[in-house]
Amino acid sequence: MGYIIQGWAALWGQALGEKSRKCPLALPGYTAVKPAKQTFLLPEDCPSRTTGFTGSPRLRLAEARVVLLSSPFTDEAEIEPKKLSTKCGKCGPGYPTPLEAMKGPREEIVYLPCIYRNTGIEAPDYLATVDVDPKSPQYCQVIHRLPMPNLKDELHHSGWNTCSSCFGDSTKSRTKLMLPSLISSRIYVVDVGSEPRAPKLHKVIEPQEVHTKCNLGYLHTSHCLASGEVMISSLGDPKGNGKGGFVLLDGETFEVKGTWERPGGAAPMGYDFWYQPRHNVMISTEWAPPNVLKDGFNPADVEAGLYGSHLHVWDWQRHEIIQTLPLKDGLIPLEIRFLHNPAADQGFVGCALSSNIQRFFKNEGGTWSVEKVIQVPPKKVKGWMLPEMPGLITDILLSLDDRFLYFSNWLHGDLRQYDISDPQKPRLTGQIFLGGSIVKGGPVQVLQDQELQCQPEPLVVKGKRVAGGPQMIQLSLDGKRLYVTTSLYSAWDKQFYPDLIREGSVMLQIDVDTEKGGLKLNPNFLVDFGKEPLGPALAHELRYPGGDCSSDIWI
Repeated sequence: MGYIIQGWAALWGQALGEKSRKCPLALPGYTAVKPAKQTFLLPEDCPSRTTGFTGSPRLRLAEARVVLLSSPFTDEAEIEPKKLSTKCGKCGPGYPTPLEAMKGPREEIVYLPCIYRNTGIEAPDYLATVDVDPKSPQYCQVIHRLPMPNLKDELHHSGWNTCSSCFGDSTKSRTKLMLPSLISSRIYVVDVGSEPRAPKLHKVIEPQEVHTKCNLGYLHTSHCLASGEVMISSLGDPKGNGKGGFVLLDGETFEVKGTWERPGGAAPMGYDFWYQPRHNVMISTEWAPPNVLKDGFNPADVEAGLYGSHLHVWDWQRHEIIQTLPLKDGLIPLEIRFLHNPAADQGFVGCALSSNIQRFFKNEGGTWSVEKVIQVPPKKVKGWMLPEMPGLITDILLSLDDRFLYFSNWLHGDLRQYDISDPQKPRLTGQIFLGGSIVKGGPVQVLQDQELQCQPEPLVVKGKRVAGGPQMIQLSLDGKRLYVTTSLYSAWDKQFYPDLIREGSVMLQIDVDTEKGGLKLNPNFLVDFGKEPLGPALAHELRYPGGDCSSDIWI
């Protein structure tokens, strides 16, 4: 019994006809197949459904769909019985599997964008490099700052030029950090390969190029693709109207190639996305049109239906929406994560305003469904903008072994860990309060709370009272350390946590019990961005040089 790619004859002929182009020879979990004298690689564990297959063999083979044959290869091909080694001298970036990634080295430095927009400080955003090696004399210190050449970009999330999706391609190297700007729509390409502890600017893609070639703007999530390209999601069009499209960049030259989706095929709103090629699917989320959210949060906009409440399911090969899933009691679906296992057909999305976690999954009919699996109840309060305060789930992560789910409640102030061994019934195993809006002695009085007996104490670390609440989170590869920052987005920081603007955000570290579950603050770890040379800054998403559980996708 063997596997063969749909359209095999065309692919074989194309490969043989282009002698300068070689197919990758080290894709993890793949078996070498040899028709005639040309070597190809086919997935060992793949579904029987098929789709069309186009593109060059070198760039697109890893994304191909396959069909299970009823008879073994005999004359034309021979399946090698031996699996490829997960250790090779000429592998590409990242790791062959998520479980192999967990064996990777401990993180020593972290990159994170720091924002000055809306702080009153007329200085450009910058990329901070932080030393997180306990053995280093510079532990917990910002060891380098790379300022951007423009003001008010609003750096936000980041990604890579290439990652574990290209592990089988030894010509690829993770050397560039992609920094899309949420407000200016500018894209910065940062060289972190030459000197990892002192990054430098490699290229600037001006917003005009993005606007002209894609008619998109307000850029958010960046993911590397197995094709070697880079894909960046948008929240809107150049005028700030809602438009959930995707900018496609060449992974070598970083030229804007156009949109990933077909012309006219963008979603009405956009934010985050995650793809799973073995199921020929990508799913994207919705925040709101940029003109609605960029200057602050107005509850009336929720009543008017201007915030997102849907997931969009895309055909990964055809680049078009095939389903739109309305979320029952799911307002503002932000961060989305498939399980890391590339064969998995399910994952989770955090719905910020409704403060719940919803599980999406492939149903028996072959289409996609969604169900709520965790609900954080609101708290009845006095002294706040509304009579009820949501938790506001703003970031979620899955451990690389797909055992634990983590999320932050930015307003309530707690960080949570759930065991998702049974994805339909997550079980709370850890919770820790790291600031937030309901601490004792603050302006908010909790009148009714379904979870707590009393309001939590303010958090003080190394003499610093932490402003804001837990927001962006990043997990170490081995799952034993969780890093946390406290800024969400400058305009919302200013609205919900004025102290955050005056005092700057912080970076904290949480020790994780990976056996029984549990979270514990490391009292000796603090990076205080309130003491930056140009004034208090707002630090956001975290990235490790070798990749992490929210940047890398396995295929």
